[in-house]
Amino acid sequence: MKKRVFHYTIILVVVIIINFFIPRLLPGTPLKSIVGENPGDLTAAEKMGILEAYHLNEPMYKQFGYYLKELFTLNWGNSYAKRQPISELIRSRLGWTLLLAGCSTLLSTIIGTCLGAVSALRRKKRKDVPVVLATTVVSSIPSFWIAIILLAVFGVKLRWFPIYGAYDMWESYTGLARAADILKHLALPLFTLVISSLMAFFSTSRYSTLRVMEEDYVKMARLRGITGSRVTFCYVFRNALIPVFTLFMMDVGYMLGGSVLVETVFSYPGLGTLMKEAVMARDYPLMQYTFLMSSVVTIAALFLSDILYHRIDPRVEVNGNE
Repeated sequence: MKKRVFHYTIILVVVIIINFFIPRLLPGTPLKSIVGENPGDLTAAEKMGILEAYHLNEPMYKQFGYYLKELFTLNWGNSYAKRQPISELIRSRLGWTLLLAGCSTLLSTIIGTCLGAVSALRRKKRKDVPVVLATTVVSSIPSFWIAIILLAVFGVKLRWFPIYGAYDMWESYTGLARAADILKHLALPLFTLVISSLMAFFSTSRYSTLRVMEEDYVKMARLRGITGSRVTFCYVFRNALIPVFTLFMMDVGYMLGGSVLVETVFSYPGLGTLMKEAVMARDYPLMQYTFLMSSVVTIAALFLSDILYHRIDPRVEVNGNE
């Protein structure tokens, strides 16, 4: 356990360091975001004054020191482009991303796992082939193409769902009406993420189930006269879900930053859209802390997965020895 904590602590330290330098390796400067106009119109003295105010003219190690101080004091400062506290910006966007990514992760896990398990049980039947082919073809389409197709068909042509935002900005809904409005806006981005991530859970569940079905203890259970349904649920599915659990925990970790393209297409006001806006504006502080938030959630999810893994598979101990 201590060794595991040490390893993840090292990973976190490396992420914190890389997180500072990556935004500064991008081409361009944040001057335009800071001044709100063409930096070429400023005099040399004005540029120097702005750089000094934001510590951008100081050596990199001093800037890194300011970054660490802000990080550990939780005083993350203001966004260059939006002129708002970064903590408030992240807080206002985080809930929408958690709603979208959380629902998509849960649905894709359930649907993909069930389809994969059923496909494995019907592997020698003709009905299995269309399911495998359809899942493979649909999931091979890039997520932004799926988003555009759903947007064009169900949003523009049929007008079944709204085409942008997380709620209707022109109406003041309350109670159930507001919840229904949020769900309508959530539908298209949610379908996009579920479709694009379905194949990973489908293939993992299918091949894991096929592998477990060939294990000796499953064959022995059948020879002992145990009913087929009990063998399927207690012997096959229980052990086949172990790789699915690992994939689920990894998906939980990646969910904050994994919806950038989809949120951009649908103008969904989540953390992914905020990341994109920060990169476009070369907003160093906003980039640093949005990337860091996503990285910390990923590391925490993987750490939790390591801790819980031995409870699902008793053959694996917490200390990593089998």
